[in-house]
Amino acid sequence: MTLIEQTRRTAPDQVTPPTGTAVDPLTRLPVISSLNDANTPADVVDVLALAAFVDGSQPWAVTKRINRVAKDATLVPPEATILRSADDNGTVAVLACGPDWTSRSVRWTNGSGFVAVTAVSEELAGRVLAEATDGAEQPETKDENAVDIGFWYQGGHGPYRRERTIATPAWDEIKQNYSGEAVRSLDRLMRFSGDEVSGRLVLLHGPPGTGKTTALRSLARCWRTWANMDCVLDPEAFFNSPAYLMEVVMGNDGPQVTDEDEPRRRWRLLVLEDCDELIRAQAKQSSGQALSRLLNLTDGLLGQGRDVLVAITTNERLDQLHPAVVRPGRCLAQIEVGPLSSVEASRWLGPDHPVHGEMTLAELYATRNGTSPDIARVAEPAFGQYL
Repeated sequence: MTLIEQTRRTAPDQVTPPTGTAVDPLTRLPVISSLNDANTPADVVDVLALAAFVDGSQPWAVTKRINRVAKDATLVPPEATILRSADDNGTVAVLACGPDWTSRSVRWTNGSGFVAVTAVSEELAGRVLAEATDGAEQPETKDENAVDIGFWYQGGHGPYRRERTIATPAWDEIKQNYSGEAVRSLDRLMRFSGDEVSGRLVLLHGPPGTGKTTALRSLARCWRTWANMDCVLDPEAFFNSPAYLMEVVMGNDGPQVTDEDEPRRRWRLLVLEDCDELIRAQAKQSSGQALSRLLNLTDGLLGQGRDVLVAITTNERLDQLHPAVVRPGRCLAQIEVGPLSSVEASRWLGPDHPVHGEMTLAELYATRNGTSPDIARVAEPAFGQYL
């Protein structure tokens, strides 16, 4: 059942107006809004905010979405009268009014916000909206070691996005943690600028503990000037729910990038970690439509017109992946992040630690810290655990 049910009815004594007569649509299509036990107080705010627009007393409406709402921003115009305020598990909706105008503001738990204003004139609606949103946008973080990353998950009332500031290592500081072959491929990926996209999929594959996740965090830092990173925490739910998929893919694109005074849309990098079952050779049988939707997102109608890249990490070997995933032209980058050779591991550990063969990054940290990699919990390096 939908949150707000709208019923259209025609009065039995309604008379068809003469041809050419201007008639307010409201008199012909009355709307009755009803609520049920699935609704929240915030839904009531949504309905009441449209009342003046529906009845025609305030026929002008303007809206604005804010990506990062400043902590001290109220999103309410000065000297407004608060009519309703609803806190729905951290999402705050406020209905306010003033002389000849009404405003509705929403502040979501992910830090973004939305303001809608209706008024008796276009000029008044624009002025009230400007007053409500003046200084409300928090500037992007200036910390070179941190990047704002969004995290998507399916909640009880649909998809949710929460944004967190994540510490990100500089690529030059961590490249010694990867094998020579991986460094050459990752170097090219880190320098990518988004100008010429030859594929929409970034595939990092290799055994656990080799640093795939840390490489992606460094990638978020290298691409911060032209791309936003979002991590999907529940890939199976993401690809099995068309509504969830469309909310993420078709949602807000974030702030604009300005290049020589020419605004252009930012890219988005969707990160899906440990998607072995989704992309292995038997994926079509085991995951149903999930694989098809992934392929459609990276090289189909769904991805057309959307500046979206998808990064996937997997522990599977390349020959164990579905051929449609690794076919030529699909991947922007296809990188094996494997263990360091004995020579590389010996250089990494130094002369005090003998090396007897290849070692993953997790094993290197465990060895350097004097613990057994077979049973020990890997000590976290400066930028978090390597996965």
